[in-house]
Amino acid sequence: MKPLVSIITPSYNQGRFIEKTIQSVLCQDYKNIEYIVIDGGSTDNTLDILRQYEDRLIWFSEPDEGQSHAINKGFRMAKGSIVAWLNSDDTFLPGAVGTAVSHMEENPEVGMVYGEGYLIDEEGNRKQRFPATEAFNLWRLVYYGDYILQQTVFMKLSVLERVGMLDESLHFGMDWDLWIRVGKSYRIDYINKFLGNLREYEEAKTFSGGLERLKELALVMRRHGTRRYPPAYFNYAWDPYQEAIILGLKRFLPINNWKWLSKLGTALRRLTSYIIFKRITYLSQPSPSPDGWVSNKTPFLFNEWKNKKMIRIVGSTINVPNSILPLRIKILMDKKTIHNAKIDKNEKFEITDYFSVNSKESGTLEVVLKTDRFFVPAHFGENKDTRRLAFQLETIELL
Repeated sequence: MKPLVSIITPSYNQGRFIEKTIQSVLCQDYKNIEYIVIDGGSTDNTLDILRQYEDRLIWFSEPDEGQSHAINKGFRMAKGSIVAWLNSDDTFLPGAVGTAVSHMEENPEVGMVYGEGYLIDEEGNRKQRFPATEAFNLWRLVYYGDYILQQTVFMKLSVLERVGMLDESLHFGMDWDLWIRVGKSYRIDYINKFLGNLREYEEAKTFSGGLERLKELALVMRRHGTRRYPPAYFNYAWDPYQEAIILGLKRFLPINNWKWLSKLGTALRRLTSYIIFKRITYLSQPSPSPDGWVSNKTPFLFNEWKNKKMIRIVGSTINVPNSILPLRIKILMDKKTIHNAKIDKNEKFEITDYFSVNSKESGTLEVVLKTDRFFVPAHFGENKDTRRLAFQLETIELL
C-alpha cells in the first residue's frame, strides 16, 4: 500500500481559478490522496464548484483567521503520512505527487522535498521557469532568501508535528519560516523535476505587499539568523523601496515633464539593481551548484555539530585550469580560520581537521570555504558559463 498523501487547499473567493486547482490534484496518477479544501466563507461561485467534486474531496466553508490558519486547520485534519498544500490559484503538474512520494520512499531519512516549477499567467499560460529554485543549502535559505517554490513542496506529517505548523501571525513569509525550521532539524532534498505552477497576477498576495511584506520577511530572516542585514534583506527590499522612492519623487517634486521622471526612475532601478545584485549580494549564484562546483566563497550551516570533533571535505580540481593552480582553500568556522590547505595539481583531494568552536548562533554552526583564486569558464571561450568557479565539492561533513 502506497502512503496516503493529504493535500490542503485554502480558499477564499477564488472561483475563477479553483476548479483548475482541484483538477490538477484529482487527475494525478498517484491515487492514494486525501484532498481537503478549507474555504473561508466564499461569496462567489467557489462553493458551487466544490459541490461538484464533493464525492472526491473533503471541504468546509466557514470564516477563518487567514491563510495560515486555514492551512493549519487542514493539517490537523490530515490523515496522510505525507502532506502538502496547494493554494486555490495554483496547480500541480501531472505526476507531481507520485514523483515526490517515490523520492521519499527511496530516501526514508528525508523530511521534505521540493522541485522545479513554472510561473503561469492569469489564464494559465506558462510564462517561464520559476527563476529562484536551486539545490538545497541551509545557509542560502536563511541568509539569501526563499528559493523553494511552495507549490512543489511535500513533507512528512511527523516532521510538521515536531517543528510546528505555520506561524499564523505571518501572512507573507510563513512558508519561508517553515522551510527554515524544517531544514534546521531534517534533511531536505531538491528534486530536479517540474512539479507545480505558481500563478502570477496583479492581485496575488505573493506579488504584492510592498513595505509591509518586507517588514515581515525581515522579521523571519532575523528570527533565524544572526545578521541584521543579510543578502536576503536587500533582495526583498529592492522592489518596495525603489517604488517608494519614485512615488516620493512624483509627490514632492514640482515636475511637469513626467517623461523625464520616468527616465530618472529607470536609471534609479538600474543603479539599485547594480549595487544590490553585483556588489552587496555577491553570493547571488548558488554554490555549490547542482554540478558540484563551488565559488571562491561558499558558506554552509550545520545543525547537529555540538558533539562533532572533525570536519571532512572531499573535492576535486581535475577540471580546474592549470592557470589558477596552486589553489589555497581556507576553512572558517564562525568567522575564525581553522585550516589552510594548498592544492598543487589537478587531483581529487581530501581535507580533515579537528575543530573546537562555540557558536553564537542558536542551533547552527556556520562554515565557510574560501579560495584565493577562481576562474570563469566564459573567459576561456569554452561556453557561456559566467559563474565564478574554484573547485568541485563532493562531500563536506562534520564527524
